[in-house]
Amino acid sequence: MTTAPERHLIKKYANRKLYDTRTSRYITLEGIAQLVRGGHEIKVVDRDNGRDLTHVTLSQIVVSEEKRGPARLVDAGGEMLHDRGQALLDYVKKTLNVPGDLRNQVERRREGIEMMADEAIERALRRLRIPTRRDVDRINDRLDKLALQIRKSNSAMTGSRRRKASR
Repeated sequence: MTTAPERHLIKKYANRKLYDTRTSRYITLEGIAQLVRGGHEIKVVDRDNGRDLTHVTLSQIVVSEEKRGPARLVDAGGEMLHDRGQALLDYVKKTLNVPGDLRNQVERRREGIEMMADEAIERALRRLRIPTRRDVDRINDRLDKLALQIRKSNSAMTGSRRRKASR
């Protein structure tokens, strides 16, 4: 039976220290990287205002891993560490993609709210017997068609008059 991954809430203090509330100990960026590699879920927040700093912290970890270079992975035991590094990278990618997903959700909900508002306004206008934009557009389309028919019939009448006059 598999257990659910442990969740760690990490508070970042003004002095840049990180405190893991699950273990009640201070933790380093390397320690956070090990937690992520081990499959744990983390959330880093600013202790003073509660702002989510998870993305920033994970970015710092990735940058520090990059600085150490691939030699560190080879020296420390090869493929297993590479796999764990990939797990860290996958976690970071998944976490960093959240804002894009949220933006898409907000956009879809905004469009839904706009449609609901438009429909409510149209119902209210119908109850008050005030023409809606759609009604005005339909009337304009009908007027355009009638004007075209009148022009056609006028040009047809003018053409038949000319033919009669030329006889």
